[in-house]
Amino acid sequence: MKNYIFLSLIFFLIGAQTLVAQNTEYATDENILYTSDASEYAQERCKLDIYYPENKTDFTTVVWFHGGGITGGNKFIPEKLKEQGIAVVAVNYRLSPKVKCPVYIEDAAAAVAWTFKNIEKYGGRKDKIVVSGHSAGGYLTSMVGFDKHYLAAHDINADHIAMLIPFSGHTVTHFTIRDERGIPGTQAIVDEYAPLYFVRPDAPPTIFITGDREQEMLGRYEENAYMWRMMKVAGHKNCKLMELDGFNHGEMASPALEVLLKEIRVLDKP
Repeated sequence: MKNYIFLSLIFFLIGAQTLVAQNTEYATDENILYTSDASEYAQERCKLDIYYPENKTDFTTVVWFHGGGITGGNKFIPEKLKEQGIAVVAVNYRLSPKVKCPVYIEDAAAAVAWTFKNIEKYGGRKDKIVVSGHSAGGYLTSMVGFDKHYLAAHDINADHIAMLIPFSGHTVTHFTIRDERGIPGTQAIVDEYAPLYFVRPDAPPTIFITGDREQEMLGRYEENAYMWRMMKVAGHKNCKLMELDGFNHGEMASPALEVLLKEIRVLDKP
C-alpha cells in the first residue's frame, strides 16, 4: 500500500510538471551579438539565440555550446531542452583555423558573461545559470568554468555559475589547439589550455558525462575520470562522473540531456 501511494505521488508530480511545461509559452530571440569586437568575423560568428519561457520568472538558464572540434558546427537549441520551463542560450563562437586559441575560449566566456548581465531582463535568475555543451562545447564549458580569468575579464566570478555539465569534453588541451601547434592528437599535453590545469576545490558543482569508455573517442572517458578524481583529491565536494554505457561519442548527447534536466531540477526547488 505504501509503495502504491509513493508511486502515485511520483506520477502526480511528473504529470504536474508536464502540465506546467505545456501551459508555459516560449519565445526565441535570435542572432544577438554578444561581443564588442568590431572585426568582420566576430560580427558574423559571435551571436547567440535565447529561448525562454515568457510567462514564468526565476527560471534556470542553460548556456549551450555546440560541438564540432572547434573547427565547425553552429548554434542550436537542443530539442530535449525545449518546453521544460527553462531558458536556453545557444552560442556560436569563432572557429579554427580562422582564429587561433584562445579566441574561441574568450568568445565562450563573453557569451556566458552576456547571460549573467542580461538574463534578468527575460525573467531568469543570475544564480541559476548552468553552463553545458557537447564535445568541443564541453571543453569550452570546462575552460570557462575552471580558469577564472576568462570571466573575470568581464567582471564575472566563475564560481557564481550554478553548475557545469560538460558532455564528453577534453580535460587535457584540446586536440585542435594541439593541431594549431603541429602536435598530433595522440600526444596529450596539459597546459594553460587544459581544464585539468585548473583543478580546484572551490569550482562550481560539476557533472562530467561521457559515453561508453570503449566507444568514446581519444580516451575521453579516462580524461574525465582523471579530472573527477583530481577534483576529489583537491577537496571538491560536489563533483560527479557519469559514464553512459553503450553510447559512443556522438550518441551520448541525447541521454546526457536527460541527465542534465534531472540534475538541474534541484535548482528549481524552493
